[in-house]
Amino acid sequence: MQKSLLNRALVGLMATCMVVLSWAIAPPAQAYNNPDLLPDHPTNVIDLADSLTSVQQEALDQHLKEFEQKTGWKLRVLTQFDRTPGRAVKDFWGLDDKSLLLIADPRGGNLLNFSVGDAFFPLMPRTFWIELQARYGNQFFVRDNGEDQAILEALKSVEACLQQDGCAVVPGLPREQWLLTLATSIIGGIICGFAAHPRRPDQRFAWQWVLIFSPLWGILFISFGIGPVVTRTSEWLPLFRNIAGFLLGALVAYLSPTFSTVSPSESET
Repeated sequence: MQKSLLNRALVGLMATCMVVLSWAIAPPAQAYNNPDLLPDHPTNVIDLADSLTSVQQEALDQHLKEFEQKTGWKLRVLTQFDRTPGRAVKDFWGLDDKSLLLIADPRGGNLLNFSVGDAFFPLMPRTFWIELQARYGNQFFVRDNGEDQAILEALKSVEACLQQDGCAVVPGLPREQWLLTLATSIIGGIICGFAAHPRRPDQRFAWQWVLIFSPLWGILFISFGIGPVVTRTSEWLPLFRNIAGFLLGALVAYLSPTFSTVSPSESET
């Protein structure tokens, strides 16, 4: 019994020594809320992760200062990796309802995060910020364009929307998103063409079936093919291509012999 108690005491003592030794050897961890990381001079950009060059940082700082003086909207940028000032930036910048804090942290799956003041939401809904994060903060965009461009492009979109009194969606139509709208337009045209294929010998165009299937091809063509284009860009070329894709898909499906029927007299001969 005494031997068992002695063994337990020795194990506990060894565990305590190991913990104390690890504290002595390990470097001190940075505090999550560390105001010591804040600069000693006023600035609109705190680049702890070195995502921006010194030239970009100075230019962006001056641009955000001028933008605030012109519009009254306060945009701030914080990049971080293993060090962060945490909530200390709120008092440092005096963040309020008309303030937007862009946080760039490459440790997560998405580079960008936004702390949005309440005054922004009547102009740009929550879905806007989700789309903005997904478009410029995703790993593919950051890999191809760099962290600096992800930050700058996101800010550019926000500024453009503020200058035009708000946006329901993020301006601009990336190539990947346009290709998706083109694909849905073509698929919608194919469904419409198959629906219009005549079912009787005396019928040239089955408009009844076109109407029956209109919810399906209409959603694909109008909602997913045309809607994202006209709400994000004023360029006519993507819209023209999507309409052409729809018409081409419909024509090919309409002329396709897939649904052609063979009359009984022809099958007998």
